[in-house]
Amino acid sequence: MLKLKPVTPLGADEPRVDHFSGLTITEITGRALVSLTARNEQADVTRDKAWTLFGIDLPDVSVSVVGNTYSALWIGPESWMIDAPYDGHEDLADQVKIALGDAASVVEQTDGWCRFDLDGSAVTAVLERLCNADVTRMQLGDVTRTQIHHLGCFLWCCDGGFAVIGPRSSAKSLHHALTEAAQSVC
Repeated sequence: MLKLKPVTPLGADEPRVDHFSGLTITEITGRALVSLTARNEQADVTRDKAWTLFGIDLPDVSVSVVGNTYSALWIGPESWMIDAPYDGHEDLADQVKIALGDAASVVEQTDGWCRFDLDGSAVTAVLERLCNADVTRMQLGDVTRTQIHHLGCFLWCCDGGFAVIGPRSSAKSLHHALTEAAQSVC
């Protein structure tokens, strides 16, 4: 019998936390992710069914909605990323597929993405070195798609700082870019 052991996107047993003067970078694990896209002419049905399932409205362009359990990030026209604690939501994609039926396309995304939370007084300076997003104008809940170190990422203005969500297959490159920028700023 194989005994598989989960590892973080950076390949460790525990999430990594890096501390700099004015900045903390935290690898976030334990989150379930599902992409949800309304099918042709089904946006209203998708929104209604999503409200029933999640208890939150699906957000408009470039913003997010954070609920008690679920969060929804706008990722494109009539498309959202749904975020929930992994514990208790291991089968989130199946739950969403059943609840939304033919109104939406649902894709499991949990292992496709990595997330690093950045907080502290140097967050803005670090992100300004890394991407073209106007982070000084972003407000709590805003989401934008940008590039960091040639990687397509989502930048989410969260409580206390920013979350950078990028491709899990490039987690080490993304982490390297974040820490190098932090070292040059902090």
